[in-house]
Amino acid sequence: MTTTIHARAALTPEGWREDVRITCAARVVGSIEVGAAPQPGDERCVVAVPGTPNLHSHAFQRAMAGRAQAAGATADSFWTWRVAMYDLALRMTPDDVEAVAARAYAEMLEAGYTRVGEFHYLHHDRDGRAYADIAELAARVCAASAQTGIGMTLLPVFYAHSDFGGAPPAPEQRRFVCDRDLFAALLEACRGLVRALEGGRLGVAPHSLRAVSADELAHLVGLAGEGPIHIHVAEQVREVEACLAATGARPVAWLLDNAPVDARWCLVHATHMDAQETERLARSGAVAGLCPVTEADLGDGVFPARAYRAAGGRFGIGTDSHVRITLPGELRQLEYAQRLTERARNVLAPPGGSTGRAVLDAAGAGGAAALDVRNGLAPGAPADVVALGGEATGRLAEDGFLDAWIFARGVAVDRVWARGRLVVRDGRHVARDVIDRRFAAAMRALAG
Repeated sequence: MTTTIHARAALTPEGWREDVRITCAARVVGSIEVGAAPQPGDERCVVAVPGTPNLHSHAFQRAMAGRAQAAGATADSFWTWRVAMYDLALRMTPDDVEAVAARAYAEMLEAGYTRVGEFHYLHHDRDGRAYADIAELAARVCAASAQTGIGMTLLPVFYAHSDFGGAPPAPEQRRFVCDRDLFAALLEACRGLVRALEGGRLGVAPHSLRAVSADELAHLVGLAGEGPIHIHVAEQVREVEACLAATGARPVAWLLDNAPVDARWCLVHATHMDAQETERLARSGAVAGLCPVTEADLGDGVFPARAYRAAGGRFGIGTDSHVRITLPGELRQLEYAQRLTERARNVLAPPGGSTGRAVLDAAGAGGAAALDVRNGLAPGAPADVVALGGEATGRLAEDGFLDAWIFARGVAVDRVWARGRLVVRDGRHVARDVIDRRFAAAMRALAG
């Protein structure tokens, strides 16, 4: 199937271009014509931008969104939030997992994300025993990807311990835990799942330095081959303190000293780094996986973005716990947290440049690198195209579209093509009614 999209303006790797015809064939961009008139049969839009990768997702947690906002009897924190997350994880059936993932992925596409990095750690049955098909739940998130049309980079998670020093896992973590042999079987099954997905990719995700020993981490790096490696690190101050007590080093420093961190790696959160860690991570070529809305929701802290970018660091954006699935909201939260911390404006923009353009470009490039794909409106790249429209689009300069979309109102996602297939029309996923019915049934069952 061939689809041709004509945009009055399109953001290409060479910058903004006017009257652009984007021909999509065999799920990739076949050609880009600049200064071309629309032809009969062309899809038409005002502004076209490349889809953005969402590099960090726990799809099942979409079922928690809005349901963990009441204060507890004691001070709430990330650690008390985990109690509610474990409770949800222990109740979900495979059908629930698929229905919730499909809702999350549809919302991602509606927000302008066209690929997801699924950091998948819900593996086993509710009693902790492996399913007859070890990859039962991985198959469900892959099915949700196929149903919605979002690209999938599957990141099966190895999780073995509850804390530093090889502490045994807690009972409430039983659905996550694998030994090396079980994980090898899971990874091989996931390889088959990804091969069956159009444009699928496979990586490996050591959960965190809390959950994986040094020997296990080295083993996982070997299993990853040339694929991406994602790991949670330095999300919370308590984690930093525990790592110092156990190893004598801060988490990011320990990882850089003891693992072959390079451009294949994505360090998710990396919130609490000192100046030396910040510079070293930037020099490593790894991608920092930032999830600003979740990090704000959990009270994690603020990533040192200005210093990291000044040192040449790359970042991408994820929606993590899906407390709210919004691409402009994630980018806005990232910039606003920097403004509040530094008491300055337009912190992540280059001199004289647009903040919206700067953060969107960085998120696209970093997210694509972390998920092992190409990104951008260029021949040979996946045909992931987001059309922006709205009341403001007739009066804003080109980068102004992005600033209005991210920081103001009047610009919104109109249509989305994922690998050339129209999946969002008039801001709504084309299968949203069916997806919503299944999601509602799952939520009723989980509330019972």
